[in-house]
Amino acid sequence: SSDTEIIANLMASAPGTTWERRLGYVMRRIQGAYCVVGLTPAGLLAMRDPYGIRPLCLGSLNSGWVVASETCALDHLGATFVREVEPGEALYIDENGVNSYKPVRRQRDALCIFEYIYFSRPDSILRDKLLYPVRMAMGAELARQYPVEADLVIGVPDSAIPAAIGYSHESGIPYAEGLVKNRYVGRTFIQPDQRLRDVGVYLKFNPLRELLEGQRLVVVDDSIVRGTTTPRVVEMMRRAGAREVHMRITAPPIRDP
Repeated sequence: SSDTEIIANLMASAPGTTWERRLGYVMRRIQGAYCVVGLTPAGLLAMRDPYGIRPLCLGSLNSGWVVASETCALDHLGATFVREVEPGEALYIDENGVNSYKPVRRQRDALCIFEYIYFSRPDSILRDKLLYPVRMAMGAELARQYPVEADLVIGVPDSAIPAAIGYSHESGIPYAEGLVKNRYVGRTFIQPDQRLRDVGVYLKFNPLRELLEGQRLVVVDDSIVRGTTTPRVVEMMRRAGAREVHMRITAPPIRDP
């Protein structure tokens, strides 16, 4: 079974004759992070957990409505962003339009910081801010706090590229694409064991040797989760002939729960 299957069964067995009551019944019984979208014979339902841990947004398309986890999805469809679904809010959309319910009390704000750092695409808007310049600003701040003498700034593709460009602009060190990414390899840190994670990094990136050889590099990455990617990337740069490799990470360490 999956979380989604459990929620669907809970929805199917919920008491009440209206979607307002049934959605409220479900939301009061689910704990943790969730954004749920579902189809019914007559409409579309959506709900977001009361902490707002994951984003969810509402858009309009011609005479209809769209719900998505990121605004970039609306752009691809040609839809117009209307607003974010609020934490603790449920929507039921039918031929009469958008019906909004707030069956659970909104809790303390707990949007996952990783949406800004890594998860969301840089062309998405989160809390009225386009994420590309947000990540560039992270890189610029990194350059101010942790400067270093170097010849090139390299971003670990794709998520760290805006931050690397920001670091380059702030420091005056030229930016270059030093790693080519294999688009057919997914996120390595979610692989089930360390061996697969290690292999995944080598399959995922290939350094541009002629560009890197003899250079002092600033390598910018967005975060360190398991610590698998960082040492492998440094090793690749060394093998490609880099004279110095200075890692810079935009996400600060989380030292305590």
